[in-house]
Amino acid sequence: MSEKSPAITRNCERAVVTAYRELRACGTLDMQAFHACTTLYRIHHPEASISEARCLVSEWIDHHVVRQAEGRTSGCDCD
Repeated sequence: MSEKSPAITRNCERAVVTAYRELRACGTLDMQAFHACTTLYRIHHPEASISEARCLVSEWIDHHVVRQAEGRTSGCDCD
């Protein structure tokens, strides 16, 4: 994770973003990393549908990795 990245407070969000960054850094293709992170989210939230998981994971990756934006994202209410 970059030194400039703000702290992510949700455990599942931090796990997803960290996993995505690490997978991409070691050469995993974008879609493979995305699918792995969707699975990881569903491990944290087995009640989530695959559609919901894909939506949140894509939002978090876009927010934290692509745009490198700060601030809270929408999503689950866990800590």
